[in-house]
Amino acid sequence: MIVPGELRAVDPLPDDPVPAPGAELPTTARIPSGSRVLLLNASFEPLAVVTSKRAICLLLAGKAECLQEALEGAEFRSESLALPAPSVLRLSRYVRVPYRRSVPMTRAGVLRRDARRCAYCSRRADTIDHVIPRSRGGAHSWENCVAACKACNSKKADRLIEELGWTLRTAPAPPARNGAGVLVLAVEPLPAWEPWLAAAA
Repeated sequence: MIVPGELRAVDPLPDDPVPAPGAELPTTARIPSGSRVLLLNASFEPLAVVTSKRAICLLLAGKAECLQEALEGAEFRSESLALPAPSVLRLSRYVRVPYRRSVPMTRAGVLRRDARRCAYCSRRADTIDHVIPRSRGGAHSWENCVAACKACNSKKADRLIEELGWTLRTAPAPPARNGAGVLVLAVEPLPAWEPWLAAAA
């Protein structure tokens, strides 16, 4: 089952072939380490981020097509086969996605939701802050976490914004539950994925 936003190799699709013992799989050549591939449903809805190895297995099985290559000249090779390294794949047939009641909260997700702008001063943010400090009963949730620059985060420490006379630019809230929203907030997207994510938002 494919779950939106999972940063891991997805479970096998129905009827995925199991490689025969000793079967040769292409090896990587000039592939960035830790490369990731955006997987789209047949409807172009973002589904998941998969490993490059999983992406090649889907291509070899005829389960997906490559919509965008990772880098010019980057490819997977074996003695008899060479495949361009994919950056965006689209499944050949539609996969039903289970409904998710909530979007898991991550540091990358908060930064992405807030466009990497500090909730207090609007400068570039590299950290997240609990509006109501956890030491004072604040929850670790979408509603209580905001992007913050290091200076504001350090200055605020375990105090409330009312005690500092600060205000929030916008009230923090959970993101939308559409497929693109879940995926975008679960992992830092690669620049090459932006057109596909924007189209699905």
